[in-house]
Amino acid sequence: MEVIAILKIFDINNKPIAILENAYAISYKKEFNAVWSASFTLPLGDPKNEYCNPLNYVEITDDITSEYIGLFRIMPSVTTRDENTTEITYDCKHVITTLTSDVLFQYHQTTNLTTRENIEYILAQQTTQNWRLGTCDFTRYFHYAWENENGLLGALFSIPEPFDEAYEWTFDTRTYPWTLNLVRPSTEPTCEVRLGKNLRGIEREVNPSSIVNRIYPLGAGEGVNALNIRDINGGKPYLDNAESIAKYGLQAYVWVDRRFEVAESLKSSAQALLDDWSKPTVTYRVTAADLYELTGNTIDKFEVGAVVRIVDPDIGTVDARILSVSKADLYGGRGSVELEIGNKTDNASTTQADLRRRQEINEVYAQGATNMLVYPYNDNADANNPAVIRFYVPDDMVNINKLLLTYETSNFRAYSRATQGGGATTQSTSSGGASTQTSSAGGGTSTSTSSGGATTQTSGAGGDHRHRIFTYVGPADTASAPRRFFRPYSDSANVIIESSLGDDLYTATSSGNHTHSISIPAHTHDFTVPNHTHTVNIPAHTHDVTIPNHTHAIEYGIYQLDRLPSAVSIKVDGNATGITELEGENIDLIAYLSKDASGRINRGWHTVEITPNDLGRINAQLITQFFIRSHEGVVA
Repeated sequence: MEVIAILKIFDINNKPIAILENAYAISYKKEFNAVWSASFTLPLGDPKNEYCNPLNYVEITDDITSEYIGLFRIMPSVTTRDENTTEITYDCKHVITTLTSDVLFQYHQTTNLTTRENIEYILAQQTTQNWRLGTCDFTRYFHYAWENENGLLGALFSIPEPFDEAYEWTFDTRTYPWTLNLVRPSTEPTCEVRLGKNLRGIEREVNPSSIVNRIYPLGAGEGVNALNIRDINGGKPYLDNAESIAKYGLQAYVWVDRRFEVAESLKSSAQALLDDWSKPTVTYRVTAADLYELTGNTIDKFEVGAVVRIVDPDIGTVDARILSVSKADLYGGRGSVELEIGNKTDNASTTQADLRRRQEINEVYAQGATNMLVYPYNDNADANNPAVIRFYVPDDMVNINKLLLTYETSNFRAYSRATQGGGATTQSTSSGGASTQTSSAGGGTSTSTSSGGATTQTSGAGGDHRHRIFTYVGPADTASAPRRFFRPYSDSANVIIESSLGDDLYTATSSGNHTHSISIPAHTHDFTVPNHTHTVNIPAHTHDVTIPNHTHAIEYGIYQLDRLPSAVSIKVDGNATGITELEGENIDLIAYLSKDASGRINRGWHTVEITPNDLGRINAQLITQFFIRSHEGVVA
């Protein structure tokens, strides 16, 4: 038996362990954006069966054309024994199924990530990094949510589902880690099936359920503000295909793609879709001769995802995409290949409902949409009256993406200075009981007083008078300079000054009326104030004050204190954040929100408190961004 295929076995660690020389009934099916499959059979007694353990890998290569078919994982095996057959058949799935070995445990959400970032997020959840991302031709920003996914493959394949254009998953498993690509497939035909050349049989299925012949396109904006084409389309908000309507009846559809912000671009895209959708979906099942191994021409090579041109006199010439390529037996049906061909932009299974889902989900995907709410706050506060910002988390909220606080502290603000008084009042103030207070001077102090400059004073005696003169009667101090003591002496008419020695010093008669002039030079007087105290006794007493009935007129205006608090404290649901600065920007508060026993953020009311340590004014904004389910609602 000629070996025309090579099957190589690898263990679960991707190490080659055997080559299956005796394999036969080798088949495969490559499907567009789906998991490929293959199978092979070994004789029951073949010793290589021991290497074909479940989940081991098998690499299939066409030995004649050297075409690499792919790398598959051994899944179920069926042993057959009867009077004619003793064999084991192994069913295989493409190694992309290794992504089913890991899970997305609990809730996972991505928001506003690119297509590449979303794919890499899924691949990062692999326990063993078998797969990496190669080429990604798309940059689309969608929100995704997965919860308790049994396998990463389903989450991975869901990423391009909201796209409103064709996409293709491709794989390279010849090098490890294996490479995954998400590409934009060509719309130009690269191969052909022609009657009289390689076309052996053809079956065509026409499905009118997907026809759309009137489109109402909407672009950026919400509700009545959504971009439409009315102004550039003669006042009509829709495009239609009159020929299709006449043939199939009116089939209308509202198409929404919020990427469009220009009406002309929106209209052009809608017209291209209308041209495609106004015809029924046609699926072809073709049996063709595989001439590639004979000619080597690419026009004879059928690849899944490629566009093939079908040329048949009865059907006409049609360009459509190859949705699957399969060979039932590389031995028995060597030159035969089966193709499933569908619309070049949509899968054969596309239906009206699927079109609607794909278009509508293009804007809001997964289980809901992201919402953003802003809670502003501006008011006075002090140490006893904090700024309180309350916000509500609805029950159908899936996840809080952001809870950001931005705030500043400014001067306390008042709007008037005086208000009207009440009726007459009498108030009495009382001192304490009798008290004695003593004040004490400091230590001894010398103070000098000064007279004014030199002065002359004159005294006058009135009438006749006398001056009493004392006579010196004391002894002399020395013989050369005798000191004399005086004593007074006078008679009735004369004044006599005499010495102790008996001689008269001076004799004068009555002077009569006269004056005396005395010159007092500038001088000071020094005196000393000793240490001392002053004792004051204040008895117990009261003061009575009577305030008559009166009013205070209001003085209107906006007035601010000239001081600021020195710090603030911030609490979230009673949990202190440790923040004390007078201002802050985009502070994430999610970690401080109250949670239940499982760590899930409580639904309902939540509170953020900002408390200054003095009179001040708090200006704040609290921004909440959360993902909310869209399952509920009433159709009006």
